[in-house]
Amino acid sequence: MSSVVRPATEPGPDPLGKPALSTDYRPISSHLAITPPVSVVIPAMNEAENLPYVFKTLPDWVHEVVLVDGNSTDDTVAVARELWPDVKVVRQLGKGKGDALITGFEACTGDIIVMVDADGSADGHEIVSYVSALVSGADFAKGSRFANGGATDDMTPIRKLGNHVLCSVVNAKFGARYTDLCYGYNAFWRHCLDKIDLDCTGFEVETLMNIRVVKAGLKVQEIPSHEYLRIHGVSNLSAVRDGLRVLKVILSERSNRRGQRRGSRGVPFRTRQGEVS
Repeated sequence: MSSVVRPATEPGPDPLGKPALSTDYRPISSHLAITPPVSVVIPAMNEAENLPYVFKTLPDWVHEVVLVDGNSTDDTVAVARELWPDVKVVRQLGKGKGDALITGFEACTGDIIVMVDADGSADGHEIVSYVSALVSGADFAKGSRFANGGATDDMTPIRKLGNHVLCSVVNAKFGARYTDLCYGYNAFWRHCLDKIDLDCTGFEVETLMNIRVVKAGLKVQEIPSHEYLRIHGVSNLSAVRDGLRVLKVILSERSNRRGQRRGSRGVPFRTRQGEVS
């Protein structure tokens, strides 16, 4: 996947030597533009109160916003359409965050995909840091609350301890160098989906992705990120239940040698269609 970063006022030639039009570039600032279209995936269920905070931080240069609606009973979809008229709404047919993300990924048309939670805990202004890492050579930009410059306002001591222990296990067993494991703010080139097989439905999906990108030999760069408190509502996350599911994924991946060696192809991304409106 090739990418180009140039000053917005200097479009320059494309890799084939043909002059590029200025419309080929997406301005990020008065001095920077990118060529790859960026899709933002937001899984949401009954997050109508939080979406205004989420959408107001999203950069206006993103190519598309894909909202995966988990059969909300509030005004989640109506609010999303009011805030972002061109939002692509996909109705989730299954259950769980993993299932929602897989559905959203399939609906994306951008070359770069960014995962953003709908509870207001993620700052959309950070997306530029993720995209910058990708266009600079990384395959997978992984958010970290514990890298230098990162922080979290929403982690109990027991969750922090659990995350640290599980992260240490993954680093030891798979040769990773992660400072954070169970965090859902990530971005990646779409081609990564051809090298990993996402086959889980719950919150453990982030851990599965983190493990399989390493097993596939993809280049990962951590991005310092600040996790804020959920603004409205109560999270469905359970420290014990979901921690055990994460541990199960780690143990399962350790026994599954598929894609362990660098450069292996892995299993193609599994297509799962939702209903788009």
